[in-house]
Amino acid sequence: MGLTLYWYPKCGTCRNAKKWLDSHELQYESIHIVENPPSRTEIEQLYNTSGLELKKFFNTSGQKYREQGLKDKLKDASEAEMLDILSTDGMLLKRPIVTDGTKVTVGFKEEQFEQTWN
Repeated sequence: MGLTLYWYPKCGTCRNAKKWLDSHELQYESIHIVENPPSRTEIEQLYNTSGLELKKFFNTSGQKYREQGLKDKLKDASEAEMLDILSTDGMLLKRPIVTDGTKVTVGFKEEQFEQTWN
């Protein structure tokens, strides 16, 4: 199965991840995370597959995160509430998200990409 890259073209971290995938000649489908954000069901699948804490899926440095006061809201939010919030706006998702259906990475760290996608 090929890779799926959820990314935002204006994001430097996303461009670095894309450059890494290209330089390693990996095939992937790129999806603009704001124009075509993953659905709540897709986010839940990514989360369940990733083994990560759900809070790791939030773009905590993003403007929308700050505007909505999510730092405080998430402290007491249930998993269902967090998934609902994430599914409202692609800008709330930490990016890039890369998956092959069995593995998921969130964000870009070259070392993590080497271990996961090489």
